[in-house]
Amino acid sequence: MKIYPYKRLNRPVALRVTSVSLRLSDGTRDQLETSAYSTQQQAVALGIAGHTDWVAVTVGLSATLPPGANAPDAGWSDLEVLAVLTDGETNIRTSVRLEQDRADGRDWSGSLEVFRDDHAGRAALAVHAVATVDGIRGRAVAETDRSWVIDMVSDEPVRGLQLDVQKASFSRTSREWLHAYADAPWIVDTSARVPTVFVNTDVEGVMDLLDSGGSGVESKVRDLLVAQMSTDVWTAVFHAAVGDLEVELGGAPVFPTDWKGEVLREMLPDVVPGAHVEQALREVHRRRTGDAGWAELQTRIHYAAVRRADATKALGNAIRSLEQMNRGSHL
Repeated sequence: MKIYPYKRLNRPVALRVTSVSLRLSDGTRDQLETSAYSTQQQAVALGIAGHTDWVAVTVGLSATLPPGANAPDAGWSDLEVLAVLTDGETNIRTSVRLEQDRADGRDWSGSLEVFRDDHAGRAALAVHAVATVDGIRGRAVAETDRSWVIDMVSDEPVRGLQLDVQKASFSRTSREWLHAYADAPWIVDTSARVPTVFVNTDVEGVMDLLDSGGSGVESKVRDLLVAQMSTDVWTAVFHAAVGDLEVELGGAPVFPTDWKGEVLREMLPDVVPGAHVEQALREVHRRRTGDAGWAELQTRIHYAAVRRADATKALGNAIRSLEQMNRGSHL
């Protein structure tokens, strides 16, 4: 939690997406259905309509400030509410002022126009309430505690980790960097726009197993293999996320706005249990960049990855299936 040298609201701003409209290259508009955005997931999927020629999107917004925001005895004046879209990949930031619905109300609304050429994948949408405090303009008095995700290509409004899975012959691929890993069944590449898992087709039977739709022991072994792969992925993406953090002037780490931020918010509660995610991020950053504590944290990171891969369930199912097969062979 950040410490501010002035009075602020102690509850977050609530943000809702109320409409999504695509402007196509021929000048027409396509008003997307509500299935294009999810309040529960706090995500918008602009690929759901199947358009590849859209130029811009208009996102309708509604924000509710916490109680006391416009109270007569509030410690600020000139209250404004800003919606801010941030894309860490293209380094684009777009902001728009929202309008108060009623002079004495806490609801503000408006719309934000997003241009397709400005974004490659995912952007983060947040709302900030700013005001004049102690004679200083533009001080933040409240904000959303969790940004919405605006996904430019996805056809499903989810905010979880997205993966690109590709298969390749590690020994013969044109991606020469994979040649060094010719004896590995898979490799995780976290340098791409979304994390990519390369599966090595040189390993006999691995693709047949992953692509199999059978039941019985084969399906349980497949699930176990996927769980192991997922554990490796979650471990790799966590290390990639904490290894590339920006820091504020005071040295505090800042949550990334792309998939790295999603990974950290997902895993930090298990890596540093009992701490708020911002406090947990500071603790992980301190241990990684400090003199001690980073090695001890690896067990917690692995545990967090195992949980997200559901490895325990996959292992249990495989063991029970093998036990049933062995019992059947002795009858």
